[in-house]
Amino acid sequence: MNDKKGAQLLVAISVAAVLLVSMFFALQKPVVIAADGKIIKDQVFFNCTVAQLLEDNGIAVGEYDLIQPARDSYVQKNTNVNVIRAFKVFVIADGQKKELITPPVPIKEAIAEAGVTLGEKDLIKTIASEVTQPNQEIEIIRVQEQQVQEEAILPYGEERTEDNTLEKGLSKTLRRGVNGSVLNTVCITYHNGQEVKREVIDSQTKVPPINKIVAVGNITSVSRGGLRLNFKQALYAQASAYTYTGRNTASGTVPAVGTVAVDPSVIPIGSRLYIEGYGYATAWDTGGAVRGNRIDLFMEDRAQCMKWGVRNVKLYVLE
Repeated sequence: MNDKKGAQLLVAISVAAVLLVSMFFALQKPVVIAADGKIIKDQVFFNCTVAQLLEDNGIAVGEYDLIQPARDSYVQKNTNVNVIRAFKVFVIADGQKKELITPPVPIKEAIAEAGVTLGEKDLIKTIASEVTQPNQEIEIIRVQEQQVQEEAILPYGEERTEDNTLEKGLSKTLRRGVNGSVLNTVCITYHNGQEVKREVIDSQTKVPPINKIVAVGNITSVSRGGLRLNFKQALYAQASAYTYTGRNTASGTVPAVGTVAVDPSVIPIGSRLYIEGYGYATAWDTGGAVRGNRIDLFMEDRAQCMKWGVRNVKLYVLE
């Protein structure tokens, strides 16, 4: 009988032990802590807050660090605890630089935490990120706009008409142009008190301009000295004279009467010309002082050059 009772007691103790072990494992709550780039796995029993869990694992928490879930939350089974460290962020506005200690937050939230109010058109100058970064500087550019009225010149235009009595390439003014005036409404944009842009947003003409009227020639053939000249264009030029200096022309030819130095951007090298007061010529040469509508005529000696001097001539670029 005693043996039977002893066996029953042993069974009861074994069952109780199994139950205790089962309860031990059932009460365990596996958790994962992510902090400072490390992953820590732990088990907790009974009721335990996040703050207690972090303290038990030797993780110090700063006043401004962000803990998820919150520090006073109770740990549940399979809870993931994240420790997001706070760092310095600087907000620059209105001549002041304010320091914040904050975990990553949206840029505008950091600005609000610094006690800075954004205007409707203010700009935010910082690195390209949606949330704050360590030691990030966030600069607020205050934007102001002012409208002013300014009177300005309204330039005249130019009207052209053909003249059958004028050589192609030449023109004459039939009516001088006169500028008008306009009243502009200008929007001036300032960044931190400095002007950065002016934009005309409205214009009202006060005095309309009077356009210039220019007659342009279309004749391409004229008679000179009993000869018919067919030409591409005519132009007026200031003509000086030079004589032989011992150097060949820019084209490599030996200069002779009929050689002319020209600006190639106006008269192409090799062009055949007829120059009133000089005669037929070819553009073989260039010169440092020969620019625009200026030419230099070759003559045989210095006396002829002195006699010619500098004068205005009409010339024809021949076909």
